Amino acid sequence: MKRRHRLGVLFLICTLASFARGQAKPTNTDASSPSSSVRESLLIGRGDLLHITIFREPDLEQKVRVKDSGEVDLELVGTIKVAGLSPPDAARAIAKLYREQHYLNHPQVSVFLEEYATQNITVLGQVNKPGALAVTTARGLLDVLAMAGGLTEIADRHVTIERADKSEKTVVFLPNDAAASLQAETSVYPGDTVLVPKAGIVYVLGDVARPGGYVMQDDARLTVLQAVAMASGANRTAKEDATRLIRKVSGSYQESTVPLRDIERGTKPDMQLEADDVLYVPFSMTKNVVLGASSILSSTSSAAIYAAR
Repeated sequence: MKRRHRLGVLFLICTLASFARGQAKPTNTDASSPSSSVRESLLIGRGDLLHITIFREPDLEQKVRVKDSGEVDLELVGTIKVAGLSPPDAARAIAKLYREQHYLNHPQVSVFLEEYATQNITVLGQVNKPGALAVTTARGLLDVLAMAGGLTEIADRHVTIERADKSEKTVVFLPNDAAASLQAETSVYPGDTVLVPKAGIVYVLGDVARPGGYVMQDDARLTVLQAVAMASGANRTAKEDATRLIRKVSGSYQESTVPLRDIERGTKPDMQLEADDVLYVPFSMTKNVVLGASSILSSTSSAAIYAAR
Protein backbone atom coordinates (compact mmCIF):
# COMPACT_ATOMS: atom_id res chain seq x y z
CA MET A 1 0.00 0.00 0.00
CA LYS A 2 2.85 2.39 0.91
CA ARG A 3 4.62 1.56 -2.33
CA ARG A 4 1.46 2.38 -4.32
CA HIS A 5 1.18 5.69 -2.45
CA ARG A 6 4.80 6.59 -3.26
CA LEU A 7 4.25 5.78 -6.94
CA GLY A 8 1.19 8.01 -6.99
CA VAL A 9 3.11 10.93 -5.48
CA LEU A 10 5.96 10.44 -7.98
CA PHE A 11 3.48 10.39 -10.88
CA LEU A 12 1.88 13.61 -9.64
CA ILE A 13 5.28 15.35 -9.40
CA CYS A 14 6.23 14.31 -12.93
CA THR A 15 2.88 15.49 -14.28
CA LEU A 16 3.27 18.94 -12.65
CA ALA A 17 6.85 19.30 -13.96
CA SER A 18 5.72 18.40 -17.47
CA PHE A 19 2.89 20.92 -17.27
CA ALA A 20 5.29 23.66 -16.07
CA ARG A 21 7.62 22.97 -18.98
CA GLY A 22 4.71 23.20 -21.37
CA GLN A 23 3.64 26.56 -19.95
CA ALA A 24 7.14 28.09 -20.08
CA LYS A 25 7.86 30.34 -23.05
CA PRO A 26 10.66 29.07 -25.29
CA THR A 27 13.80 31.18 -25.60
CA ASN A 28 14.04 32.67 -29.07
CA THR A 29 17.64 32.58 -30.31
CA ASP A 30 16.74 33.48 -33.88
CA ALA A 31 18.78 36.51 -35.00
CA SER A 32 15.60 37.98 -36.41
CA SER A 33 14.04 38.40 -32.96
CA PRO A 34 13.56 41.94 -31.62
CA SER A 35 16.60 43.56 -30.08
CA SER A 36 17.03 43.63 -26.32
CA SER A 37 16.68 46.78 -24.30
CA VAL A 38 20.46 47.09 -24.08
CA ARG A 39 21.63 49.22 -26.98
CA GLU A 40 25.01 48.62 -28.57
CA SER A 41 27.11 51.79 -28.54
CA LEU A 42 29.84 50.56 -30.91
CA LEU A 43 28.48 50.65 -34.45
CA ILE A 44 29.75 49.17 -37.70
CA GLY A 45 31.72 51.64 -39.79
CA ARG A 46 33.11 51.84 -43.31
CA GLY A 47 36.24 49.74 -43.72
CA ASP A 48 35.42 47.40 -40.82
CA LEU A 49 35.96 43.66 -41.31
CA LEU A 50 32.93 41.54 -40.42
CA HIS A 51 32.89 37.83 -39.65
CA ILE A 52 29.42 36.49 -40.54
CA THR A 53 28.30 32.99 -39.55
CA ILE A 54 24.94 31.24 -39.95
CA PHE A 55 24.06 28.37 -37.65
CA ARG A 56 24.24 24.98 -39.44
CA GLU A 57 25.21 26.70 -42.69
CA PRO A 58 29.04 26.47 -42.80
CA ASP A 59 29.13 27.16 -46.55
CA LEU A 60 27.72 30.64 -45.90
CA GLU A 61 30.35 31.62 -43.35
CA GLN A 62 32.20 34.65 -44.71
CA LYS A 63 34.49 37.53 -43.84
CA VAL A 64 33.59 40.72 -45.64
CA ARG A 65 34.92 44.26 -45.59
CA VAL A 66 32.42 47.12 -45.35
CA LYS A 67 32.71 49.23 -48.49
CA ASP A 68 32.79 53.03 -48.68
CA SER A 69 29.10 52.90 -49.52
CA GLY A 70 28.46 51.23 -46.16
CA GLU A 71 27.43 47.96 -47.84
CA VAL A 72 28.77 44.41 -47.76
CA ASP A 73 28.52 41.71 -50.43
CA LEU A 74 26.93 38.50 -49.15
CA GLU A 75 26.86 35.02 -50.62
CA LEU A 76 23.74 34.31 -52.70
CA VAL A 77 21.73 37.39 -51.68
CA GLY A 78 23.92 40.27 -52.87
CA THR A 79 24.56 43.56 -51.06
CA ILE A 80 23.12 45.01 -47.87
CA LYS A 81 23.90 48.25 -46.03
CA VAL A 82 25.25 47.67 -42.52
CA ALA A 83 27.23 50.86 -41.74
CA GLY A 84 25.74 52.62 -38.73
CA LEU A 85 24.18 49.41 -37.37
CA SER A 86 25.24 47.53 -34.28
CA PRO A 87 26.42 43.92 -34.89
CA PRO A 88 23.13 42.45 -33.52
CA ASP A 89 21.07 44.77 -35.73
CA ALA A 90 23.20 43.84 -38.74
CA ALA A 91 22.65 40.15 -37.96
CA ARG A 92 18.89 40.66 -37.92
CA ALA A 93 18.98 42.58 -41.21
CA ILE A 94 21.05 39.84 -42.89
CA ALA A 95 18.73 37.11 -41.57
CA LYS A 96 15.73 39.00 -42.93
CA LEU A 97 17.38 39.27 -46.36
CA TYR A 98 18.05 35.51 -46.53
CA ARG A 99 14.43 34.83 -45.56
CA GLU A 100 12.94 37.31 -48.02
CA GLN A 101 14.93 35.83 -50.90
CA HIS A 102 13.79 32.33 -49.85
CA TYR A 103 17.24 30.86 -49.31
CA LEU A 104 16.74 30.06 -45.62
CA ASN A 105 13.58 29.69 -43.57
CA HIS A 106 14.90 30.35 -40.06
CA PRO A 107 18.45 31.69 -40.34
CA GLN A 108 20.32 32.27 -37.09
CA VAL A 109 22.93 34.83 -38.07
CA SER A 110 25.87 36.04 -36.01
CA VAL A 111 27.94 39.11 -36.90
CA PHE A 112 31.28 39.65 -35.23
CA LEU A 113 33.29 42.84 -35.73
CA GLU A 114 36.65 41.24 -36.31
CA GLU A 115 38.64 44.34 -37.25
CA TYR A 116 37.84 48.01 -36.83
CA ALA A 117 38.98 50.41 -39.50
CA THR A 118 40.61 53.57 -38.23
CA GLN A 119 37.91 55.99 -37.17
CA ASN A 120 38.03 59.30 -35.37
CA ILE A 121 37.01 60.46 -31.94
CA THR A 122 36.50 64.22 -32.06
CA VAL A 123 37.54 66.12 -28.94
CA LEU A 124 36.44 69.76 -28.72
CA GLY A 125 36.47 72.52 -26.14
CA GLN A 126 38.80 73.03 -23.21
CA VAL A 127 41.59 70.57 -24.00
CA ASN A 128 45.13 71.48 -24.92
CA LYS A 129 45.05 69.74 -28.31
CA PRO A 130 41.48 69.73 -29.66
CA GLY A 131 40.78 67.89 -32.88
CA ALA A 132 40.22 64.41 -34.31
CA LEU A 133 41.96 61.40 -32.74
CA ALA A 134 42.50 58.34 -34.95
CA VAL A 135 41.49 55.16 -33.07
CA THR A 136 40.76 51.58 -34.01
CA THR A 137 38.68 50.57 -30.99
CA ALA A 138 36.91 51.98 -27.97
CA ARG A 139 39.05 53.95 -25.51
CA GLY A 140 38.53 55.13 -21.96
CA LEU A 141 37.49 58.75 -21.48
CA LEU A 142 40.60 59.57 -19.43
CA ASP A 143 42.74 58.00 -22.16
CA VAL A 144 41.01 60.11 -24.82
CA LEU A 145 41.50 63.31 -22.81
CA ALA A 146 45.17 62.43 -22.32
CA MET A 147 45.56 61.93 -26.09
CA ALA A 148 44.05 65.41 -26.53
CA GLY A 149 46.71 66.92 -24.26
CA GLY A 150 44.65 66.97 -21.08
CA LEU A 151 42.23 69.55 -19.73
CA THR A 152 43.02 73.24 -19.70
CA GLU A 153 43.08 75.31 -16.51
CA ILE A 154 39.56 76.60 -17.11
CA ALA A 155 37.94 73.31 -18.15
CA ASP A 156 34.62 72.33 -16.67
CA ARG A 157 34.63 68.86 -15.15
CA HIS A 158 31.27 67.94 -16.68
CA VAL A 159 32.30 66.30 -19.97
CA THR A 160 29.68 65.55 -22.64
CA ILE A 161 29.97 62.48 -24.89
CA GLU A 162 27.79 62.37 -28.01
CA ARG A 163 27.49 59.00 -29.72
CA ALA A 164 28.26 58.62 -33.39
CA ASP A 165 24.61 58.20 -34.41
CA LYS A 166 23.63 61.41 -32.50
CA SER A 167 21.01 59.41 -30.59
CA GLU A 168 22.50 59.81 -27.12
CA LYS A 169 24.41 62.37 -25.10
CA THR A 170 26.05 61.38 -21.85
CA VAL A 171 27.47 63.80 -19.29
CA VAL A 172 30.34 62.40 -17.23
CA PHE A 173 31.56 64.24 -14.14
CA LEU A 174 35.32 64.00 -13.54
CA PRO A 175 36.12 65.44 -10.10
CA ASN A 176 39.55 66.73 -9.13
CA ASP A 177 40.02 63.71 -6.88
CA ALA A 178 42.00 61.09 -8.83
CA ALA A 179 40.34 58.04 -7.26
CA ALA A 180 36.86 59.44 -7.90
CA SER A 181 37.78 60.25 -11.51
CA LEU A 182 38.90 56.66 -12.07
CA GLN A 183 35.57 55.41 -10.74
CA ALA A 184 33.74 57.73 -13.16
CA GLU A 185 35.68 56.30 -16.12
CA THR A 186 33.58 55.40 -19.17
CA SER A 187 34.20 54.24 -22.74
CA VAL A 188 34.35 56.44 -25.83
CA TYR A 189 33.77 54.73 -29.17
CA PRO A 190 34.98 55.47 -32.69
CA GLY A 191 32.83 58.17 -34.21
CA ASP A 192 31.92 59.73 -30.86
CA THR A 193 32.37 63.41 -30.05
CA VAL A 194 33.74 64.57 -26.69
CA LEU A 195 32.99 68.13 -25.62
CA VAL A 196 34.75 69.75 -22.67
CA PRO A 197 33.01 73.05 -21.86
CA LYS A 198 34.55 76.09 -20.26
CA ALA A 199 34.04 76.32 -16.52
CA GLY A 200 32.41 79.35 -14.98
CA ILE A 201 34.77 82.02 -13.62
CA VAL A 202 34.20 84.41 -10.71
CA TYR A 203 36.41 87.50 -10.49
CA VAL A 204 37.55 88.84 -7.11
CA LEU A 205 39.17 92.25 -7.60
CA GLY A 206 40.19 95.26 -5.54
CA ASP A 207 41.90 95.26 -2.16
CA VAL A 208 42.45 91.52 -1.74
CA ALA A 209 45.72 89.62 -1.39
CA ARG A 210 45.47 87.82 -4.73
CA PRO A 211 43.02 89.50 -7.13
CA GLY A 212 42.04 87.55 -10.23
CA GLY A 213 39.56 85.13 -11.75
CA TYR A 214 38.74 81.85 -10.00
CA VAL A 215 37.43 78.80 -11.82
CA MET A 216 34.20 77.27 -10.53
CA GLN A 217 35.25 73.66 -10.89
CA ASP A 218 33.74 70.42 -9.57
CA ASP A 219 30.18 71.24 -8.51
CA ALA A 220 30.37 74.77 -10.00
CA ARG A 221 29.15 76.30 -6.75
CA LEU A 222 30.98 79.17 -5.10
CA THR A 223 29.94 81.56 -2.34
CA VAL A 224 31.19 85.04 -1.47
CA LEU A 225 33.23 83.75 1.49
CA GLN A 226 34.74 80.95 -0.59
CA ALA A 227 35.69 83.34 -3.38
CA VAL A 228 37.31 85.82 -0.97
CA ALA A 229 39.15 82.93 0.70
CA MET A 230 40.46 81.76 -2.69
CA ALA A 231 41.75 85.31 -3.19
CA SER A 232 43.65 84.88 0.12
CA GLY A 233 41.29 87.24 1.94
CA ALA A 234 40.73 90.97 2.03
CA ASN A 235 43.62 93.21 3.02
CA ARG A 236 43.55 95.23 6.24
CA THR A 237 43.12 98.39 4.23
CA ALA A 238 39.99 97.08 2.48
CA LYS A 239 36.64 98.77 2.99
CA GLU A 240 34.68 95.50 3.24
CA ASP A 241 31.30 97.10 4.00
CA ALA A 242 31.33 98.71 0.54
CA THR A 243 32.03 95.49 -1.37
CA ARG A 244 30.23 95.47 -4.73
CA LEU A 245 28.83 92.62 -6.80
CA ILE A 246 28.50 93.14 -10.56
CA ARG A 247 26.34 90.53 -12.29
CA LYS A 248 25.13 90.16 -15.85
CA VAL A 249 21.35 89.79 -15.98
CA SER A 250 19.45 89.53 -19.28
CA GLY A 251 22.29 91.05 -21.26
CA SER A 252 22.96 94.02 -18.97
CA TYR A 253 25.06 94.43 -15.84
CA GLN A 254 23.50 95.06 -12.45
CA GLU A 255 25.39 96.26 -9.39
CA SER A 256 24.60 95.58 -5.74
CA THR A 257 26.31 95.97 -2.36
CA VAL A 258 27.59 92.91 -0.51
CA PRO A 259 27.86 93.14 3.32
CA LEU A 260 31.15 91.27 3.36
CA ARG A 261 32.09 92.13 6.95
CA ASP A 262 28.69 91.01 8.26
CA ILE A 263 28.93 87.80 6.26
CA GLU A 264 32.37 87.12 7.77
CA ARG A 265 30.98 87.73 11.26
CA GLY A 266 28.06 85.43 10.60
CA THR A 267 25.39 88.08 11.15
CA LYS A 268 24.36 87.94 7.49
CA PRO A 269 23.98 84.79 5.37
CA ASP A 270 26.61 83.91 2.80
CA MET A 271 25.68 84.57 -0.83
CA GLN A 272 25.88 82.19 -3.78
CA LEU A 273 27.83 83.49 -6.76
CA GLU A 274 27.22 82.79 -10.43
CA ALA A 275 29.54 82.36 -13.40
CA ASP A 276 31.08 85.66 -14.60
CA ASP A 277 30.22 87.50 -11.38
CA VAL A 278 32.65 90.25 -10.38
CA LEU A 279 33.20 90.80 -6.66
CA TYR A 280 34.99 94.11 -6.04
CA VAL A 281 36.41 94.85 -2.58
CA PRO A 282 37.24 98.60 -2.50
CA PHE A 283 40.22 100.17 -0.81
CA SER A 284 39.93 102.18 2.41
CA MET A 285 38.77 105.77 2.28
CA THR A 286 42.35 107.10 2.36
CA LYS A 287 43.32 104.97 -0.65
CA ASN A 288 39.94 104.75 -2.28
CA VAL A 289 39.64 105.42 -5.97
CA VAL A 290 36.07 105.56 -7.14
CA LEU A 291 35.68 103.14 -10.01
CA GLY A 292 32.59 102.65 -12.09
CA ALA A 293 31.26 99.26 -13.07
CA SER A 294 32.62 99.61 -16.61
CA SER A 295 36.15 100.26 -15.29
CA ILE A 296 35.95 97.25 -12.98
CA LEU A 297 34.66 95.01 -15.78
CA SER A 298 37.41 96.12 -18.14
CA SER A 299 40.03 94.96 -15.65
CA THR A 300 38.72 91.38 -15.79
CA SER A 301 40.22 90.96 -19.27
CA SER A 302 43.74 91.29 -17.85
CA ALA A 303 43.09 89.44 -14.59
CA ALA A 304 45.03 86.26 -13.92
CA ILE A 305 42.94 83.10 -13.94
CA TYR A 306 43.47 80.65 -11.08
CA ALA A 307 42.20 77.08 -11.29
CA ALA A 308 40.94 75.36 -8.18
CA ARG A 309 43.35 72.82 -6.76
